[in-house]
Amino acid sequence: MKTIIVCILLMLVINHSHAQPYTLKSVGEAKEFRLKIYFGTRGKGAFVQYAGQKGILALSLKKYAVDSSERKSGQPDFTTYVWDEIVNGKITGSYGLTEGLREISDIWYWRKKDGKRFSLKDVEDKAPYTGSNKHLLHGVLLSFNHLNNDQLNFDYPGGIKKNIQLPSYDSPDYVRQSNIIDYNFDGYDDVSFSIPDGGMGVYQIFNIWLYNPKIKRFEELKEPDYTKSNCTGLCNVSVDRKHKLFLTSCRGAATWWQDVYRFGSNNKLVWIKSNKLN
Repeated sequence: MKTIIVCILLMLVINHSHAQPYTLKSVGEAKEFRLKIYFGTRGKGAFVQYAGQKGILALSLKKYAVDSSERKSGQPDFTTYVWDEIVNGKITGSYGLTEGLREISDIWYWRKKDGKRFSLKDVEDKAPYTGSNKHLLHGVLLSFNHLNNDQLNFDYPGGIKKNIQLPSYDSPDYVRQSNIIDYNFDGYDDVSFSIPDGGMGVYQIFNIWLYNPKIKRFEELKEPDYTKSNCTGLCNVSVDRKHKLFLTSCRGAATWWQDVYRFGSNNKLVWIKSNKLN
């Protein structure tokens, strides 16, 4: 079971990235141009970087749509993304692509100043997948690795940098997942990184950084008091957005448990109750 879970996680990371970031090039243009496009969960944290240029261009998610109509016939889902390109607070263009299980299609760039639409194609990367990836959130560039590097780097505007050592995993077959979610329901996306637990590998252990809009910094979420909870650690974290609940779950012996928390003052997690899931 452990081996199956690890293989599925590895396949999802590599297939989703293909490998991410996608390297794209123009089609049918007299002067070819190339760019890389980065994005995270549901298309969030996106930006582009053109070949030969040091700077990056922030992307604002405009559309995220999943087509699952062909599941009954055994076909994969197709996810369509559209982003607006933002320069100095203004929209200067748009990008779009559709992502399948192993490939992307219908890739384009629309330039606002003259209304020209460029067709793009994915450039097959023959180099080995290294696992390196980046997100751009709230103007902060986050750099990390899915596979074999535990460094997490925050590059803030103004040249301020913060380097963090993420927890290591105990198997070379494990992969690190990244998630962009508003964990504390304040209207600002946060970021998390997770790896399989060091035991049976049946659930994910999370480290979460909440964005503080007052100081414009990411701050690591402190673990709650586990005196009353059934799970120790931020395990299989999910959120109940409707009721603004923070949920963790874990397995003890043959039983799965869920702990339910609310955010109190200063983003402190307060335990509410535990539920038996089976």
